[in-house]
Formats: sequence, structure tokens, C-alpha cells
Amino acid sequence: MKFDDAYANGAYIDGADAYPDRWEEAALAFREKLGARAQLGVSYGPSARQTFDFFQPSGVGRGTMVFVHGGYWKAFDKSSWSHLAAGALARGWAVAIPSYDLCPDVRIADITRQIAAAVSKIADRTFGPMALAGHSAGGHLVCRMTDPLILPSEIRGRIKQIVSISPVADLEPLMQTTMNEDLYIDAAEAIAESPVNMQPPHGLDLTIWVGADERPAFLEQSEKLARSWGAKRVAEEGKHHFDVIDSLADPDSPMTKALLGLK
Repeated sequence: MKFDDAYANGAYIDGADAYPDRWEEAALAFREKLGARAQLGVSYGPSARQTFDFFQPSGVGRGTMVFVHGGYWKAFDKSSWSHLAAGALARGWAVAIPSYDLCPDVRIADITRQIAAAVSKIADRTFGPMALAGHSAGGHLVCRMTDPLILPSEIRGRIKQIVSISPVADLEPLMQTTMNEDLYIDAAEAIAESPVNMQPPHGLDLTIWVGADERPAFLEQSEKLARSWGAKRVAEEGKHHFDVIDSLADPDSPMTKALLGLK
């Protein structure tokens, strides 16, 4: 269909097929190394996929970071991304990584509500500030958490930073891809679920992060969101859609510092 190639990331990344196994292996090794500081499979909703993993820092936590994975709302789960908690953990932040039900079993709007339920559950069991990071479809989902109709004000007030990484901020083009055979996006949902159509959030620091070597569609999506929300946009040199998230594992990376409000 019209925009299939525009949103085909793997076709333009060398060795793309190796990334999922690499992520899974790194995540497993990280969980094993963390031992008792990793609490796995905490339930936040009725379905089997509505769980999150919670990683506790050594000592008293400074806050809680939530990472929401991507996969076009139809792939992956929490178990492939544990290693991305390393940067925030080293800075003394707890980290939670939720799974969620996938399309076509649910709609994107349902996933938005599930992530809101996960963030609410995580907020209930933690204290202090919260920071949200999400990649691709996850970048869309963390932006949706700023909607007053999605999260109550007392939880939104604890969210101090959001880093939306390579977000899908405008869903309308995806209606013209074969992915929509699973996503079932219609015109009404495209309008309601697109962050570019939302009121810009206030009272938090928002950074839109994208790899400079990403597909033009993702560069355009990030530009459109940054412009409509008046947010800072970073295009990281030498990074593409699959490795732009790696910086979350580094406590000294500019991405981690932006996420945790560090200078």
C-alpha cells in the first residue's frame, strides 16, 4: 500500500534480523545479573500480558522511570528490553517495563488505556517523581499519558520528564499500510489517538528523540510532534530506528540525562 515502504524500518537497517535475538539475550543477562532486585511479572490488569517488570536500584530510589516498548502495537513484550533499565538504575532510579495486549486482539485505544493502568499501578507502589520513555509505538503511548482524560491529575503531576523516542505521533498515514490489517485504525481513532492532535502538555520536560539515520517518515513524524507541542527535538547522529534506544543503557548518555532531568 501507499506508505508500506515509508514505515519499513528493517528493510533499511543492516543486519536487522539479528536485533530481536540480541535484545532478548541482553535483557535476559541483565535480569539474571540483577537477581533479587528484579521483580518480574507484576500484574496491573486482567489479561496475561498486562504485567510489568520492576527493577529496584541499590539504596533509596530517587524516582521511577517507565519504559514502554515499540513494535507497531503488534509485536514484542517487556522481556526484550530489561537491559535498557541500566542507565536509570545506575542513577538511583527504579525502572518499570510493562507489556500490553497486542493488535489485532485489541485496538490502539485499548493499549493506551492499558498503559495508563500500568502507570497508575506503578505510581501506587512508588514515591517521588516519575519519568516516561517510549520507543516507536511506545513513543506514541507515553505521549498519550499526558492526556487529562487518560491519567488523573495526581499521577500526571508526578511525571516530570518524557523522552519520546522515534514516536509514531500521527496515525493517519498508517491507515494506508498493510499493517492496518492488524491495527484496524479508522479515521476517528487516527484523530483521537494521534499526539499531534492533542493539547501540548504543561509542567513537564518533553524531548522528542530520533536517530538521524532513520527513515524519512520517522524524521517527519518527530518534527511534526516537536513543532505542534513546542518540544525539544534531538536527531542523534549515526543512529537508526533499532539502535537509537541503546543510549538508555548508559547512565552518562545525553538521552538518559534528559530523561532524568540531569544537566
